[in-house]
Amino acid sequence: MKTTIKALKVSVALMLLICIWQVAYTYIITGIAQVTMPEKANGSLLYVDGKVVGSELIGQSFTSPIYFHGRPSARDYEGEEAAGSNLGPTSEKLKQLVAERVAKVRQENGLAPDAPVPADLVLASGSGLDPHISPESARLQIGRVAKARAIPEQAVKDLVERQIEPPQFGVLGAEKVNVLKLNIALDELAKSVK
Repeated sequence: MKTTIKALKVSVALMLLICIWQVAYTYIITGIAQVTMPEKANGSLLYVDGKVVGSELIGQSFTSPIYFHGRPSARDYEGEEAAGSNLGPTSEKLKQLVAERVAKVRQENGLAPDAPVPADLVLASGSGLDPHISPESARLQIGRVAKARAIPEQAVKDLVERQIEPPQFGVLGAEKVNVLKLNIALDELAKSVK
């Protein structure tokens, strides 16, 4: 009986020590992050005129012709419900959804009925929150955005090229364009052109 009570005391003490360490560890790591990289520790928020317009890590829905459009979201860009659609390549629902999205991209951008459309403009990412599109997807939208904003197409093209981010560490992943950052820069360009 004494052995059992002793073992129980040791177990409770160890559990309390682990709980205290978990709380302390969280505060220590948060403190280090706040000191060394406060922007990232606070969600990589983007500001326009002192107001938060979003995070560079979470995609948003842009549907107006004056903005570049991002990847579709399986969860309507809800950060708390990040997930894919779980529809597989043999799903008829997915095939129909993709066909509708392809037709919409072609119609919005004045493309031929058989023009190729980059996959990232019609397929949601695994998280449903991807803030990036490929440079090809951004380039495809240049004509529409320039026309809708009455900005020279070359100016919009130059803006897109400046917004292309290289692969991480130069080798991981592919080139990409953050849609929110691009649209913020586009608003700035529109102000300077007018």
